[in-house]
Amino acid sequence: MEKAQVAALITKVRETSPLIHNITNTVVTNFTANGLLAAGASPVMAYAREEVADMAKLAGALVLNIGTLTEEVVEAMLLAGKAANEVDIPVILDPVGAGATPYRTETARRILKEIDVQFIRGNAAEIANIAGKKWAIKGVDASEGPRNRDALASKAASMFGCTVVVTGEIDTISDGTTTTRLSNGHRMLTKVTGTGCLLSSLLGAFAAIESDPLLAAYGALAFYGVASEIAAEQTGGDRPGSFQIELLNQLSLLTPVQIEERIQ
Repeated sequence: MEKAQVAALITKVRETSPLIHNITNTVVTNFTANGLLAAGASPVMAYAREEVADMAKLAGALVLNIGTLTEEVVEAMLLAGKAANEVDIPVILDPVGAGATPYRTETARRILKEIDVQFIRGNAAEIANIAGKKWAIKGVDASEGPRNRDALASKAASMFGCTVVVTGEIDTISDGTTTTRLSNGHRMLTKVTGTGCLLSSLLGAFAAIESDPLLAAYGALAFYGVASEIAAEQTGGDRPGSFQIELLNQLSLLTPVQIEERIQ
């Protein structure tokens, strides 16, 4: 992929301001909404079963995040996802904590069975567990250890017929045929809750304006990774509170030129 092509996607997000429908977890709602706004997208958080289908059909993308599950939330996700499929709206699944409990794992697999999901974004343990591999997980965070992320991403993409994004120190993107890596980002992202969830929603924003799934995913990761690097530089790299605020600033300020220069 051409770096300039990847970097230019954020301009299209800002010019288009796509509506991103998020059914996400209660921990990250405010941060996710502010992050999408900073990037130039338009967030909506609609959870009521009575309106999720209508809202999904109005959106540019639908993001389903299973971080805080209830029976009502699962039902709303399924209604919204099926409505999005009816009008070819891209659906992004963030299987938060899959593998931590059977309910989480089974819910992620149910969504993938009943809904045509275009993207899955998660850490290695989450992706592995929904793909049937028993990788260790602690809470909602993946445990450390050597993993063949390329093979995992490719297998999961082929299994579920979508584009899979496995995030970590090095991010891997695969559609089952083509696999690519990106190494932008900063360790401070692991010190602020909800940064992965926000990335999934930003992936929705890029998917809303770019029909090539690999390019959309690469663009979202590059944009977010570079923004986090500059935010850490601006705040010293050791202050989670300051970093969180500066990350929002950089999502708003970051230019295509900066992205192109720093893509790794």
